[in-house]
Formats: sequence, structure tokens, C-alpha cells
Amino acid sequence: MDYKQHLVKTFGFKEFHGIQETVIRHLLQQKHAMVIMPTGSGKSILYQIPALIFEGLTVVISPLIALMKDQVDALKKKKIDATYINSSLTKRERLKRYEEISEGHFIILYVTPERFRKKDFNDIIAKRKISLLAVDEAHCISQWGHDFRPDYSRIKEFRHLLGNPLTIALTATATPHVQEDIIKQLGLNKQDVTIFHEGINRPNLYLSVRNLWGEDEKFAEITRVIEKNRGSGIIYFVLIKDLYMMSDRLNKIKIPHLIYHGELAPAERKQVQNRFMKDKQALILATNAFGMGIDKDNIRFIIHAQLPSSIEAYYQEIGRAGRDSKPSYCLLLYDEQDINIQLEFINWNNPSASYFLRLYHLLINDIERVNGEGIDFLREQLVYKSKNDYRLDTALGLLDRFGVTEGDIGDKTLRLISELPSNLSRQQEIEKKKKREQEKLYQLVLYTKETTCRKKYIHTYFGIKFPGFCNACDLEN
Repeated sequence: MDYKQHLVKTFGFKEFHGIQETVIRHLLQQKHAMVIMPTGSGKSILYQIPALIFEGLTVVISPLIALMKDQVDALKKKKIDATYINSSLTKRERLKRYEEISEGHFIILYVTPERFRKKDFNDIIAKRKISLLAVDEAHCISQWGHDFRPDYSRIKEFRHLLGNPLTIALTATATPHVQEDIIKQLGLNKQDVTIFHEGINRPNLYLSVRNLWGEDEKFAEITRVIEKNRGSGIIYFVLIKDLYMMSDRLNKIKIPHLIYHGELAPAERKQVQNRFMKDKQALILATNAFGMGIDKDNIRFIIHAQLPSSIEAYYQEIGRAGRDSKPSYCLLLYDEQDINIQLEFINWNNPSASYFLRLYHLLINDIERVNGEGIDFLREQLVYKSKNDYRLDTALGLLDRFGVTEGDIGDKTLRLISELPSNLSRQQEIEKKKKREQEKLYQLVLYTKETTCRKKYIHTYFGIKFPGFCNACDLEN
């Protein structure tokens, strides 16, 4: 079958949307691509259809472990031979899939970038011809992006390991600077990559900002939106404790809702997500841990009860509304006090070089005691003033992501395997990253102060020409 027949017979669609066909034809001509398309606009089909036509294996690198099973299950229902390998598998399951890959099974393989740290995986994948490498959430490659992940910075190395195959990078958000950095980090030349940008205009999303002060005014705005809008809604919070405070107030006036955040057990998160997907009138209070893979078409409103970290994060989250193309309301509640929350997060996200060095030397000199007494022992050694200092959580996560450590302190298996990289041991590097995050926050604050058109502001931020008159925000044009 050719690509058009696969669209109809395999995927059940009558026609391509937007730039889908143009990108697929480009890949079939063996040309690299970067694709920037709004959340929910059908990016996955761009590599899935070529994977059915190419002879070898298509490798999809994604950070979204929770979604891989759902994506693979959906492909299997279409009789597409696909699988995934990530940390959710048991050792027996993983080894079985390794064996199947080496025997030539599967045409699509989803993996996290961390998997390339494993020699056994690299040995297996080296046995296969890789026809296409798809890098999902490609903004994670760039340190200039809003969700940088160190393992993504090694994708140039992964491409070389895979034989430098045809590559497509996909994301919903990327400024011009991030686009250039993605291409560079992929190990490609700018002239060899065609950028396909479908734009970010969503005419059915109405953007609004309310300036207010304090939890009472916040509560009043939230209840107003809930009462006015039928259909499902998401209310985003930065802090879990504030989420629960608002939940208590909603319970008192008998407004039913769900709660989702990263500290819930995995089984509970899955249960909450399933309930939200099935209920046509579901309301959920959540942190940014909720949203990836939420492909629900009737989300009628999204409220940001606290300031997000950046325009990129904000745009990605409101992109979950109105996927049925019907009018949807996106409200950002701006309380100047909330800026302090994000500034504190920026400090927690950027421990000093001296902090990393103290932690590193502690792990060198006393790893047995660290594993024996756990994270509380580390906190006592490193955090002197505040129990609410989350630098240690950040530092341990970054040591793992940069391949300095492996194992888990909770399982008493933590161990050092590499030296500190310059990103963590040089204060100048840390200050540059911190400044970038502060600038992103500042740009979001400017968005709340905008006086002409909010959609035009977002287009300008992403370096995209504004399509014209806007009647879908709370400002005059």
C-alpha cells in the first residue's frame, strides 16, 4: 500500500489534515524534518505511516513512559507490529522484547532516551537496520527549551549509534532559538533539515487574564467559570498544598472534582486519569504532572490558578482545550504573590555548583551510609535551614539524568558511575541556565500585562507571523 491507502485502510481517516501529507511525502523522499504542530493535531501519524512503508525499524524516542503502552496498544489494534521498552517492564518482559527485536520483530519501537545508557539495549539495537528516527517532544533536547532533559542532549550520539538514520523531530512549542538548537543537538546541518511549522493559532480558544489578589478572589473566579461552562475542565496549580486548599473550598459548596498530582501512587494517577477521560462533565484540579496524552475532545475550560513557569508551558497546557474545535475558555489568574512561587522553584531547580560538589563528595566518601540511612541522612548533611528546601530532589534527579549515578536511594542501590559534568560543576553554567528560566518567567509576566492582543503576543514570542485580526482574547485589537 502507498501512504494514502494506509491513511484510509490502516488508520481509518478519509483525508490528511494541515501539513501531514506534505511532511510524510518529504520523509518518503529521505529528507530530514522538524515539525512544529499544536498539541493534539496528529503528529504521530507523520512517522507511523512511513514506518509501514520503510523496510527497517522506526525508533521513536519519547520521555512519556505513561503514554507508550497506550500508543502501542492503539497500533496493535490496527495490526501494526509495535512495542515499547522502558522502566515499567519487568526484567523478564524486557529480555523477551530484546530477543524479539534481535529476531527482526516489530516495525516501530518506542523507547526513552535513558534506555541508550544500557549496553545490552545498544547491542540489540545495533543488529537492526534503522530506517527512521522520530524524536518526540523534541524541545527537551535544547537547554533553551522549557523542559530540557539531559539524556535528550545525547541524541546526536544515539543517532550515530543507530547509523545516522533519516530523522524527524516533533514538538508543539519551539522558539526560533530552540529550533536552531534542536537541529544542532541532533548532529544535523541546518540546510539539511526542513522546518514545517503549522502555526499555533487556535481560533476556538478564548484567552483571558484576570488580575486579582488572594485566595478569596481566586475562589470567586474559579466558581464563576465552573458555573458558566458546561463540559470538562482542568484547573492547574503549581503547589500541591494550594490545590488541596481549593479542593476543600469546592467540597464545601458541593462541586464534585478529581485531584491529580505527581505524589499520588501510579495506580491512583491512572485511575483518576481514566475517570476524567470517561466523564463528560469531569472537573479536575491538577499540577502540571497531568496532561501529557490527555486527548479528550470536550475540555471546555482550562484555568491556571497560579502562574506557570513560561509561555511554552502555558501554551502547551491550554492546547488541551477545545480539541473538538468548539469554543473553549482559557483563563490565567494573575496574583503577583505567585511570582515568588516560581522564583523559588527556579532557585530549587538550580542548586549551586558548590552544592553539587558537596553532594558528589558525600556520595564518593559515604555511599554505604547514604544507601543505608536513605534520603533523610543526605538532607541532614546538605540542607541546613529549611525542611522545604527541594534542591536535593533536583540534584539527585540531575545526577541520574546526566549519567553520574544509577540505581535508586529508596531501593538502597544508588551508586556513582561517572564524574560531574561541567553543567553541574561550573557556577557560570548554572547561572546561565537560571537566567534563562528567569527570562522565560518574565516573558509570561509581560503576557499578563499585554494591552493589545494576547494571541499576537504568543505568536511574536514563538517567532511566528500573526495571521491577522483576533476576536478570541479579552483585549481590543
